[in-house]
Amino acid sequence: MAHYSRLHAIVLDVPADDHAATVAFWEGALGQAVPRVEKYPEFHGTLLEHQRMLFLAQRLGEGGPRVHLDIHTDDLVAEVARLEALGATRVEGAGPWQVMRDPSGQVFCVVADKPGTLNDENARRWE
Repeated sequence: MAHYSRLHAIVLDVPADDHAATVAFWEGALGQAVPRVEKYPEFHGTLLEHQRMLFLAQRLGEGGPRVHLDIHTDDLVAEVARLEALGATRVEGAGPWQVMRDPSGQVFCVVADKPGTLNDENARRWE
């Protein structure tokens, strides 16, 4: 089935003890506020000014710091299947997103976007 997807977010996974300092650092580095996301309080994030990219800092319950990417899609099942065909593997489902690993083991997420958000202007159409 045809669907859309796009690389949409850069996510810093940050240990809880370092989260506040990391958010403060990136606010200064980016020159803009990175407020807490009300719906997901473990995240602070912002749409980067003059870009179509989201920046997030995720407070971890466990694990070390890392960076991961989020791919947004209008069809989670189809996009996960497409990426698996390319060599990705599923790690765990987490509500409206799927945590995956690329062939080298790098973690990334596939996130279901709001219907109608993705189109020919801002995403890639897959047949």
